[in-house]
Amino acid sequence: MTSTIAPTTALDSSLDALSLNIIVPDAEHLDNIKTQLDLVLLAIESITNISSEAMLQAAIDLGLETIVADRVSLWRLRQSNPQRKGQSGRKKLDVEEARALTLISCHLAKAHNSEIRHAIALLEQLTEQNRAPHQDPILGDYLDKFQNTYQDRMDNADLPTPDLLTHLALKLLIDLLFYSSSQGSRRLWSALLDRSLIS
Repeated sequence: MTSTIAPTTALDSSLDALSLNIIVPDAEHLDNIKTQLDLVLLAIESITNISSEAMLQAAIDLGLETIVADRVSLWRLRQSNPQRKGQSGRKKLDVEEARALTLISCHLAKAHNSEIRHAIALLEQLTEQNRAPHQDPILGDYLDKFQNTYQDRMDNADLPTPDLLTHLALKLLIDLLFYSSSQGSRRLWSALLDRSLIS
């Protein structure tokens, strides 16, 4: 089941970009959204080398520090991804928290737009030359970091093959370019809803 949520919180002004008067997923579909948001942040980490401190600063910049107050709260939100290892500290992610992570993700993508755009230009060049992405130092470093971090954080029972992880990493990299645009938050939120409701 889905429900319609109208703006009711003090964060409404920060979350306006996500069109709050829309159909939002129920608890079952939120599981998929948790996973997708964690992966988007993982891709951002891998291409930009940012730390959790940068994510917390983004929360402050956006006025979302009441939701993402410190490293522990950030970790617990990301740990809500059902594919993560371990159960300790896991919490349920509500819609407001999902929207906050969406805004933070797009804020960071926009701040690092030039790095993302450069990496995609390299990917296009390699594709035209029929060369593997790993052959470029920047893309190779990104793919290695993404795969290593994914394997370190996710449950071993859910680990994809290296080829599937490479495909996922490159798809997320391309997605980041769209999420770094002025309409990035709306695009990411719509994508999250689409993926969760058809899964």
